[in-house]
Amino acid sequence: MQFISSRILSLNCFIRGFLPRSSSNHHVFRIMSTSTVVTTGNIVESTPSIETSEPGQIISQSQVIDPILLPIDRSQLTQTNLSVTPIRQAWIENMSTPNSVKLGLIELHPEIFSVYPRPDVIQENHRWQTLYKHVDWTCMKTRSELKGSNRKPWPQKGTGRARHGSRRAPMWINGGWATGPRGPKTYFYMLPFHKRLNGLIATLASKLAQNDLHIVDTFQTFPLDGTVEHLQELCETRQWGPSVLFLDQISLDQYPMSTNAQHFEQACQSIGHINLIPVYGLNVFSMLKHETLVMTIDALRTLEQRLLFNLNRIDLRNVMQKQRPNAIRNM
Repeated sequence: MQFISSRILSLNCFIRGFLPRSSSNHHVFRIMSTSTVVTTGNIVESTPSIETSEPGQIISQSQVIDPILLPIDRSQLTQTNLSVTPIRQAWIENMSTPNSVKLGLIELHPEIFSVYPRPDVIQENHRWQTLYKHVDWTCMKTRSELKGSNRKPWPQKGTGRARHGSRRAPMWINGGWATGPRGPKTYFYMLPFHKRLNGLIATLASKLAQNDLHIVDTFQTFPLDGTVEHLQELCETRQWGPSVLFLDQISLDQYPMSTNAQHFEQACQSIGHINLIPVYGLNVFSMLKHETLVMTIDALRTLEQRLLFNLNRIDLRNVMQKQRPNAIRNM
């Protein structure tokens, strides 16, 4: 818990660490690779072109391929001021080898990854996720629930002692509790919808600012004979930190049998500090608990689509009203 709290307090140190603004000419990038690059639905092979971004630089024809630049839908940016909120970009990495191979660039939506990080909203989400499942089972017995006789310890008068009616009174040692806790007590409360939504967006923007967000092509390129040692070597070589959270578009039970993705899932389950979750299971607490967040291209696009839909939905007020427990309607 102290590690998570320290990471929340340190977000102010990284709010200016975003990636630089992308250039308008995306074809100046040349990705060095000799292997075939596999993306979602497209296979890009090495091209015989020897053009370079710098004059006088000679590159072998077999080592030059066109960059993979996956742009976002510009029609969604009508409400966004790009001069104030520039579009961020991230490298697409592979999962087939321990060493990182840059496959191309992908554009990230500015309304999600270019917002100002909000440590206060992140802290509210972290506290909510910590308390909503906590139940206090402490229950202290009252004087009527204790064992023992209910007779008067001595007469009311004639002994010179203070008057008492029962040894189970709260003032006696081993007596009952007058105002003790009477569990079970739940600390559940529902955080407002907009705070939960902004908490996810602020945490994703903070991960990108701290260079703890990585995009990979797909988990299907994980070697079929890959073992736990192979996955550990991959995380150590790329310096992804002591804990890694992998994010995929589909659920774990939807992986086909005897495939690369299933071997990757089994390797993640065998390592305690590495976890694999689907898109719908992403939350603020898990992102803060893990040092690095690694997601596929499909998971990124699905996540952006769902966050933008809830961020710009016209029935937001009705959704917030429905999700309030015991809400008073028509006020």
